[in-house]
Amino acid sequence: MNKMKQTGLILGMIFISGNTFGQTTEMGSEKIREDKKTETYLDLVLNVVSTNINYGKSNSSYADFKKIVMGGQVGASFQAGITPDFSLVSELYFIMKGDKLSQNNPLTGAKSVIRFYSLEFPVLARVHIGKLYMNAGPSVAYNLYGTRKTGSTTRDLSFNNSIEGFKRLDAGVQFGAGYRFKLKKGAVALDIRYTYGLTNVSSGQEMYNRYLNISLHLSKPWKTNPFGRNRVS
Repeated sequence: MNKMKQTGLILGMIFISGNTFGQTTEMGSEKIREDKKTETYLDLVLNVVSTNINYGKSNSSYADFKKIVMGGQVGASFQAGITPDFSLVSELYFIMKGDKLSQNNPLTGAKSVIRFYSLEFPVLARVHIGKLYMNAGPSVAYNLYGTRKTGSTTRDLSFNNSIEGFKRLDAGVQFGAGYRFKLKKGAVALDIRYTYGLTNVSSGQEMYNRYLNISLHLSKPWKTNPFGRNRVS
């Protein structure tokens, strides 16, 4: 009988302890969920990008002549929090892309630099892991203007279907990661991203825009979340 009472007492204590621990854990989880809010930011994007052109099947022929071209990027990025761990990001910016070929290259012979001046609109899915985030998604660009300098002669690019013409629309995918440093008012994000062009922007040969950018985003918390979630405090 004593053994039965002892067993019952022990089982009762285990049940009470387990129930208490479960309630404490649940309260802790609720507190964590309460403290961890979705993050909605408006970022100012202003940086320099490292750009080049991939020439498709002929790219290996140009490899020894290709040089990186530095371009500017200015615009805005809007991060809308959906859950504490996931956001959608839409951006709009003006960007300068292009490529440089050294002397005696197979395309122009003389040293040449080609530049595209474009509006770009990427839409990214962003996953948050603490202050670190990873993002990827499609990007669409519209080439407003372009130039090609061959030797000492500079001329405007023609956007048409001729053999020397180019296309206005450009599309690709962007992927990368970043780290957001919280400040008293707003935040600063270090963003590293690569854009892989999928659209042939030339009417006469294969040319795909590619670029890498490492940038600092100046972030300001946005008052209203379009998905109806709480913004970060």
